[in-house]
Amino acid sequence: MKGRYRLAGLLLLVLFVGLLPTAKQYLQELTMIEGHGQTSKTPIVMYSTRWCPYCYKAREYFKRHQFSYFEYDIEASAQNLADFRALNGQGVPLILVGNQRMQGFNPQSFEAMLK
Repeated sequence: MKGRYRLAGLLLLVLFVGLLPTAKQYLQELTMIEGHGQTSKTPIVMYSTRWCPYCYKAREYFKRHQFSYFEYDIEASAQNLADFRALNGQGVPLILVGNQRMQGFNPQSFEAMLK
């Protein structure tokens, strides 16, 4: 019985991941990101997990300050994990703003990245 549930879960995961657009598509379509009274032409990308407290803190901060961002759960798909590893990610969250990166989350450091 467990095998059936695992197979069904795997099939749902494959279907879900197959329907997700890639980060490159999003980045090409994105022109502006607004938040906290600031506008940035550089997209914000966060590699995360659902259980990480710092990822949660970043999500809440982005939501509270109305930042648009792209989030990729490294445990939700093999492609997200491969992309994270290609960036030499050592822990989550890994936040990218253009060519700048932040390992972990600190609101002051994040705002400094936007300047």
